[in-house]
Amino acid sequence: TIIECLKYICTGDFPPGTKGNTFVHDPKVAQETDVRAQIRLQFRDVNGECIAVQRSMVCSQKSKKTEFKTLEGVITRTKHGEKVSISSKCAEIDREMISALGVSKSVLNNVIFCHQEDSNWPLSEGKALKQKFDEIFSATRYIKALETLRQVRQTQGQKVKECQTELKYLKQNKEKACEIRDQITNKEAQLTSSKEIIRSYENELEPLESRLQEIEHNLSKIIRLDNEIKALESRKKQMEKDNSELEQKMEKVFQGTDEQLNDLYHNHQRIVREKERKLVDCQRELEKLNKESRLLNQEKSELLVEQGRLQLQADRHQEHIRARDSLIQSLAAHLEFDGFERGPFSDRQIKNFHKLVRERQEEEAETANQQMNDFAEKETLKQKQIDEIRDKKAGLGRIIELKSEILSKKQNELKNVKYELQQLEGSSDRILELDQELTKAADKDEQIRKIKSRHNDELTSLLGYFPNKKQLEDWLHSKSKEINQTRDRLAKLNKELASAEQNKNHISNELKRKEEQLSTYEDKLFDVCGSQDFEIDLDRLKEDIEKSSKQRAMLAGATAVYSQFITQLTDENQSCCPVCQRVFQTEAELQEVISDLQSKLRLAPDKLKSTELE
Repeated sequence: TIIECLKYICTGDFPPGTKGNTFVHDPKVAQETDVRAQIRLQFRDVNGECIAVQRSMVCSQKSKKTEFKTLEGVITRTKHGEKVSISSKCAEIDREMISALGVSKSVLNNVIFCHQEDSNWPLSEGKALKQKFDEIFSATRYIKALETLRQVRQTQGQKVKECQTELKYLKQNKEKACEIRDQITNKEAQLTSSKEIIRSYENELEPLESRLQEIEHNLSKIIRLDNEIKALESRKKQMEKDNSELEQKMEKVFQGTDEQLNDLYHNHQRIVREKERKLVDCQRELEKLNKESRLLNQEKSELLVEQGRLQLQADRHQEHIRARDSLIQSLAAHLEFDGFERGPFSDRQIKNFHKLVRERQEEEAETANQQMNDFAEKETLKQKQIDEIRDKKAGLGRIIELKSEILSKKQNELKNVKYELQQLEGSSDRILELDQELTKAADKDEQIRKIKSRHNDELTSLLGYFPNKKQLEDWLHSKSKEINQTRDRLAKLNKELASAEQNKNHISNELKRKEEQLSTYEDKLFDVCGSQDFEIDLDRLKEDIEKSSKQRAMLAGATAVYSQFITQLTDENQSCCPVCQRVFQTEAELQEVISDLQSKLRLAPDKLKSTELE
């Protein structure tokens, strides 16, 4: 269409969904090998100048496909009545068209020459719509600038994190020492609190034991009374049986009067009523004692459960004490402390061990600081001496070279003078020259004397006397030897420093690995717990553990209670329930209760084991 041609000549873009070979007439339809196409446009630019644009293209039919090519494009401008042409080889036509029209390419594509297939782009999704508006309003460079600012900020933030991490590493040793001190203090506090808890448990156990003895005494008293009541009831039954038998067998009639019989009857009724009243009182007392017995049995069961729990805590405390003693023995062997080879340790030994550890730590720290200070002072002093010796050596070397050069020159001149004197003894001119040479020699001797006097104080201060050449060389050789020794010591110290740096790097790497491991564990913890609060889950688990511990203690005490009940029912021939004091009417009921208790006793170890596993 014309709109598509205008869009192509202004922007160089083909219609959507097409390529070059579909934009030009098909060669097969035209029954031609080549089909050439051309678009021309004439308009006035933003300056009002007339511009003509021409774009050419060709579509060729090959053996299996069509090939599209863009030919040379031309822009013709009219300036001052003359036409100036620029081809696509010399300039970019798309850029020239955008600058001539004064409109961006995105406005041409999306607004002015928007294709009918893309005319619904304002209804597209948010990201694509934003991208279109950014292109139309040329906001891309601002977005790039914001992206650059964000990257710079991220880079600077990363640098700040690295600096903070490095600061964290630098503080690690100090924090580690503080943690060790805090751990020692916490362990001492825990040990003191554990001892206080044990003492409080012991104080609590004393009244409980006395109360348990009192309960057992009352229980034995109740059992004795119960046996007496049972004996009296059986005696009563036997007497009633005997009375009935006597009444059946009685053949002798009462020989007294009616009044005597009536008195005897009334006396008998009064005695029966008194017996019945006593029987009611005894039954009430029996019910009261049974109620007290049930309460005492319940309290006894609770005390047995509490005893099992306290025994478990005492066992755990003993395990903690043994672990502490083992740690003390290993640390004492490592630090070569005497008197800590065998446990258990008393409070005085624990305090003595803590005191020795603190003293050893202070001594090691003081020794390390002193050695570092000594090394620093020695290094500074040796470096200063090396610098002074090096400067003096250089000065003395220059003096020796100068003097040797002057001496050789003087000797040569003296030989020349002697030779000339032998050759020219009669020449007055030569004598004058010799006088001049002698004057020069005297001047040079004066210079040598001045050099000696200038360096005399320095050599005298160094050696204590003014040396000759051999003495000076020996002194320089000795100083060179000292310098070499100092360098060797310095190299050794540098090696130690490098070893310390390597150790520091190793510790830093280990610390980084531990932090990575900590981060991994935190990620795993987050994967397990999710967004839930870890402290809440931990408190819930502690409550579950406490419930399981109470249940374990209850099961451990239940074993002893069931065994005692079975013993009372079997060995002591007791025909009543040891808990509610209900009398069993038949032997079958008694055996049923005993079998029930035995089954519970058999299941108690399995339940205890499963509870311990939980």
